[in-house]
Amino acid sequence: MLALDQGGQSSRACVFDARGEIVAQASVPVAESRPAPERVEQDPEELVASLRRAGEEALAALGSRAAEVGACGLATQRSSLVAWDRTDGRALSPVLSWQDRRAAQALVRLEPFAREIERRSGLRLSPHYGASKLAWMLEHLEPVREARKARALAAGPLASFLAFRLLEERPFVADAANATRTLLFGLELLGWDPWLLERFAIPREVLPDCAMTRADFGTFVCGGRRLPLRVLTGDQAAALFASGAPRADELRANLGTGAFAARPCPEGLRVEGLLTSLVRLEQGLPEFVLEGTVNGAASALAELGLPDPVAAFERGLASERGLPLFLNGVSGLGAPFWRPDFRTRFVGEGTPDECAAAVVESVLFLLLEIERAMRPALGVPRALCVSGGLARSDALCQRLADAGRLEVERASETEASARGLARLVRGADFEGLAPLAGRFEPRTDDELLRRHARWRTALGTALRERP
Repeated sequence: MLALDQGGQSSRACVFDARGEIVAQASVPVAESRPAPERVEQDPEELVASLRRAGEEALAALGSRAAEVGACGLATQRSSLVAWDRTDGRALSPVLSWQDRRAAQALVRLEPFAREIERRSGLRLSPHYGASKLAWMLEHLEPVREARKARALAAGPLASFLAFRLLEERPFVADAANATRTLLFGLELLGWDPWLLERFAIPREVLPDCAMTRADFGTFVCGGRRLPLRVLTGDQAAALFASGAPRADELRANLGTGAFAARPCPEGLRVEGLLTSLVRLEQGLPEFVLEGTVNGAASALAELGLPDPVAAFERGLASERGLPLFLNGVSGLGAPFWRPDFRTRFVGEGTPDECAAAVVESVLFLLLEIERAMRPALGVPRALCVSGGLARSDALCQRLADAGRLEVERASETEASARGLARLVRGADFEGLAPLAGRFEPRTDDELLRRHARWRTALGTALRERP
């Protein structure tokens, strides 16, 4: 199985065998531009080319065994949006990243409908999701307006564009996990919601058809192979399946550019401050999770401009001088507070390493705020299962266990999105689950608990400030 994972920093291709072991892989870096405050873009053509190249390099590494690869799947960044010409596939806009907040002011008029929007979509009224980005394109980009007049406009999640460009059949589809991140998908309808489309002034005809997570999407020609694409989904949705189907007694968190934490929940559950997300739709049966997001995780570390931020924060965590506190509003303060205008700041001073450690602690503290918000509806989890690039750090995992007073488990495979995607392509678990690379039991760390309490107080004070 070939798992294609298109992320904010790179496009990755991993080939898994029937035992769930990676037998070949490749990674191609991709660029991100920030042309103005609140704007985060990527080049659509670069993303298409990077996925082709990653797939070709992974298959080439297999040599003669490339003939054994029988199917593939594609996972992409959720909430990133793009517009293209339906006749030739030409991109008409940059990819507006999930981090892009350029259309925030346009949502003010919809605030009276915020409760109903959340009830229907499961999401907060936020510029991070696709609807306001698409409305901005329709208003401000001349190629988009001209294509609409010519009835040639296609627009939707990044996954839809990539499937259209990569597959021979050029399908015009959006899988459920990505469609639901547009703020236009009704969870009860399991499709585009006319009421939401009307509120955001989005014409239905420019949007793809909604599809199941697993389907016969088309043929990906790569490295001399013709591979059926069996699964289309979002990267964070795929990551939830890395260790098998999500369990009700586990909180699963993926720590990448942003951090995401989720637990399975009943259909129709809504919890103040959290999202209800559709992560898989097969044979008409939806699978929901209660989810919270930390918008600035690795991206918050990157803003410090350190040459090796992971080494820096690990050195900082070992500091005996005491760390500053970091109030993390990078790309907007996410769950469960939802303050897009929150001012990011340090409280106290420290060395660059200590500041990096404070940033990492803020991510952990925010994850624990999400876990706390879930407890009234779902109870205390048995364990917190972590994946993603930042989770490779033992020091980070131990701090999370100590601050949350929860057992933390980390699987041996940190490429959670690719592994979860491969499981979905297979349609069942691999022959064996990946062994744990680490289990971290909570220890008594009074200084960490005191710092956590000070952080909560400082955040509460900051939240009461006028924007």
